[in-house]
Amino acid sequence: MPLNIPNLLTWFRIVMIPVFIALFYVSDETLNLHHKHLSSVALFVLAAITDWLDGYLARVMNQSSAFGAFLDPVADKLMVAAALIMLVKLGDVDATIAFIIIGREIAISALREWMAQLGKSKSIAVSVLGKVKTTFQMIAIPFLLYREPLFGLPIFQLGTLLIYVAALLTLWSMIYYLMLAMPQITQKSRE
Repeated sequence: MPLNIPNLLTWFRIVMIPVFIALFYVSDETLNLHHKHLSSVALFVLAAITDWLDGYLARVMNQSSAFGAFLDPVADKLMVAAALIMLVKLGDVDATIAFIIIGREIAISALREWMAQLGKSKSIAVSVLGKVKTTFQMIAIPFLLYREPLFGLPIFQLGTLLIYVAALLTLWSMIYYLMLAMPQITQKSRE
């Protein structure tokens, strides 16, 4: 595992996950609800920024590595899963929505692994649809975590709407990736 700045940022994101979760278990006397919301949003947004930054630095500094390419999406999925599970626990996101998003990530990761073993990983590379889905998720989750109106905008309600849109895009992108892989799936099922 090469220890370079992009990989260290990815590890930092993974280390932030238990800190993010622990925020919700701190007593209200130690950290009031407003500060819990604010802190959780700050950590989640910091994770999103480091996700963009580690990819950017890997390209600019020519420090891309196979390990970094593996670990980066794992860190992203773990942070999103942790946030969704906490939001379900708080009653702010329906468990079905969290299951759709987390389940899709597991299914598509497995599909990509299988396609890589077949030497066909480029046929299901990340699409624009996947990036749009991720954008909706990464906006919805901080809105749901923050909960409070901001500049007169109903942030929580907007977050709820966006997470439902993200779930629909999640299903759509999963179907899209499965359709791309279908020739390989049908061929292997005949063997």
